[in-house]
Amino acid sequence: MPNPDSNSRNTLPIERGFPIEQVNDLADREGRAKLYYRPLSTMHKWWARRLGSVFRAITLYSLVDDPDSVEVHDPDQTDLNLTDFGEETGDGSEIDIEQLIDAVSLRDPDALWSLYPKDVRVDGKKVLDPFMGGGTSLMEAIRFDAEVTGVDLNPVAWFISKKELEAHKIDIEALQEAFDDVRESVAGDLQSLYETACPHDADHVADTVYAMWVRELDCTSCGETIPLFKDYRVANGRYEDDDKYNVYCPDCGSVFLTDDYKSESVCPECSYEYIPADGPVTRGGNYGCPSCGLKYPIVDAIADGQSYSEKLYAIEYYCPDCEDEGKDRSTFKGYKPATEDDLAQFERARDGWESDEDLRDYAPSGEIPEGAITAASRINGNDVFRHGYETWQDMFNDRQLFCLSTLLSAIDDIEDQSVKEYLLLAFSDSLMFQNRFALYNVSGTKIEGIFRQNSYTPRVEYAENNVWGTRAGRGTFQNTWEKILDAVEFAHHPTERYLEDGELIQTEPFEHPVGGTYSLHQGDIREIDLEADYDAVITDPPYYDNVVYSEVSDFFYVWQRLLLANEYQSFTPDVTPRDESIVANPAVNKDAETFEGELQQSFSRIREVLKDDGVLVFTYRHGGKESWGALVHALCHEGFDITATYPISANLSEFMMGDELSFSVIVVARPASDREPISWSSLRRRMHRASRQVRDDIREGQTISEGDISVVELGRCFREYSGHHGKVHREGAVMTADEVVEEIYDIIAGDVSPDEIYLDLLAMEDPTLDDVNRLCRGTKINPDDLRDRSLFDTGDGFRLANWANDDRLAYLKARDTDDLTALERVQLLRYDTEQETRTRDELREMEVTGEMLDVATDLATVTGDEAYRQLFRD
Repeated sequence: MPNPDSNSRNTLPIERGFPIEQVNDLADREGRAKLYYRPLSTMHKWWARRLGSVFRAITLYSLVDDPDSVEVHDPDQTDLNLTDFGEETGDGSEIDIEQLIDAVSLRDPDALWSLYPKDVRVDGKKVLDPFMGGGTSLMEAIRFDAEVTGVDLNPVAWFISKKELEAHKIDIEALQEAFDDVRESVAGDLQSLYETACPHDADHVADTVYAMWVRELDCTSCGETIPLFKDYRVANGRYEDDDKYNVYCPDCGSVFLTDDYKSESVCPECSYEYIPADGPVTRGGNYGCPSCGLKYPIVDAIADGQSYSEKLYAIEYYCPDCEDEGKDRSTFKGYKPATEDDLAQFERARDGWESDEDLRDYAPSGEIPEGAITAASRINGNDVFRHGYETWQDMFNDRQLFCLSTLLSAIDDIEDQSVKEYLLLAFSDSLMFQNRFALYNVSGTKIEGIFRQNSYTPRVEYAENNVWGTRAGRGTFQNTWEKILDAVEFAHHPTERYLEDGELIQTEPFEHPVGGTYSLHQGDIREIDLEADYDAVITDPPYYDNVVYSEVSDFFYVWQRLLLANEYQSFTPDVTPRDESIVANPAVNKDAETFEGELQQSFSRIREVLKDDGVLVFTYRHGGKESWGALVHALCHEGFDITATYPISANLSEFMMGDELSFSVIVVARPASDREPISWSSLRRRMHRASRQVRDDIREGQTISEGDISVVELGRCFREYSGHHGKVHREGAVMTADEVVEEIYDIIAGDVSPDEIYLDLLAMEDPTLDDVNRLCRGTKINPDDLRDRSLFDTGDGFRLANWANDDRLAYLKARDTDDLTALERVQLLRYDTEQETRTRDELREMEVTGEMLDVATDLATVTGDEAYRQLFRD
């Protein structure tokens, strides 16, 4: 494609400004309650899923650029005409959409924000997400009536996105009828396997909400069987006992309340005295024998040939009868020791699993592949194989396998394929809480799923969930299904939430559903055949080794494929593709350099399908200078100019684990214009001016942190550099992107010299003392530093000095030659040649540096004094 003329191309609102404060405030709230803001994005787990509010704002500021192609419908009022929409000004007139679009800047980034809660539709836009993942960008873009295309190598991501974009067409009644059929078929049998005796009334049958299990190993010295408790807490107290702790007695197996689990407690049943905080498992994965005192590594015991046994030791129960009778919460919901009857329920399910051969078709049978997060690697040290896990079925106990396979078999009986897939989606998502890796959150008194981090973490204690579910509990099939229904309802009648004067407001339902024209591709963006030219590419690309998507998604895939392999070719392999994944994965010999190269290849493909006046916008984790250097090089090398960057600080725990960085970044890029050569000294000064201007504009119109301002400055510096990528010269050599980024960090940190500020002033048409103060602000330079060097004087109004100024010349002559800066040397040489105080040969004897050559060229360009160029010519 030909290079566009960036000078004639319209700048988009997102290049000129972005409502950082508004988006972060709203995204922060959405991050704490995604289920209520974007039910459609919570139908199924996907990793590092960006928030819908962030992508809605990105889409708004990227697509709304032509008022003639925009329709605005207000869900809370009658539809608005374009010429009528806007806010009243002081004289009673109104601002139309064109004015709103044009008004966006760093000083007024909120100019378009009034459209955020409106049903905005933009005609004729095509949007691509080449790394669609969970489909958030597609869902937001299609709400603007854009034609969207999504691509992802991972079939689980493809399936999730497919069901999200189909949701507006599905009949909610048909979904409910199918669920009712499954419930009638298997719910009773599954729930009966989680019945337990009510501890308060022998006539009541309570439900097991969670069954608490501990794994056991034998002492390698004396042979005693040791339950691998880290401590003996079952759960913190709640309700009227919220200042106490439920603890397990290792002597008699009872569960009781104690005031302080870190101090000595006495079991009320057997009078055993112990400190509940002191379990046999210590930090570092060792377990100690209470009889002989031997301490031994758990993984070494497994390597020596032992296998875990498991002990059911406690139950969290819920008694519907007690609740219906109006008893206190602490009566109908609480903790109790596991009994022989509870274990018998488990054994009954185990017998069912072992005797019913037909159920084998509804549970994954393959082996767990070795990978970066299943085996020990530089990414993750949680080696599941060292804990005895070999197959996918090893991740589940026998009751879970029986219940899950029975449930999946019933779902398979649904005739309508589309409806069946929504039931499968609920089943698959609930798997997070139905496995041996789920733990009980003692403080929060709830179960936590397998993917608290982006890895598999073997547990010596785990919580078994009630598969179908009861009135209480989390992550059951029953309440996961409720999420599906909420999501489908949202797809039919989406709403928006926004802040007004600090108050959260929800709109009435939009007329436009979350649906429209779309196409989804399972495959590699570098190989997928895409015919259309896209107006925008909006995405969230992978980031080095932060999430190894293929390995974590295999957990869902091996179950999903049991019902999808005959429907979709992408679900026929045993596991998801990993060799082709763009990720730093040591398991397939892909390091950071390989990741950077493959990401660059994807940028090349994106440039091929993006219109010359299109825009690429993506979210990216804020890394160090090295990662920014690699990104800038990749984008610029493949035909993009970076035009803006903005910080997003909300909800990072969703996609970063154990990271010290506090924000991610929105990166805006446009197809590159022709690139011109430039000296580094000149470019550096332009970056410095742009950086100071950004800081001044933001402070006038926004209230954001210094760190956030620095990110916006970074983008403006990238914009200055992009037009000269590969043609920035410093002392005769071309600078790399890494070198430029290193220097940009110094510029933003205020690491500039008085000479550079002087040259900035010299390039201005009518510089003033206010300009001196402005350019010094945020740097390590004080205006007096320039005054002391006689770079300006204010005796008869403000005036910049040059080589002919008496005070400046006196300053230069008083300096030791070795201490002179490049500017000072050039100015002194300029004086000498003018006065002819030295011959040309004498001038040649002076040491000439590349920096002096650059400064002389810049001075000639800025001042029009060609004598500067002649200083170093033969």
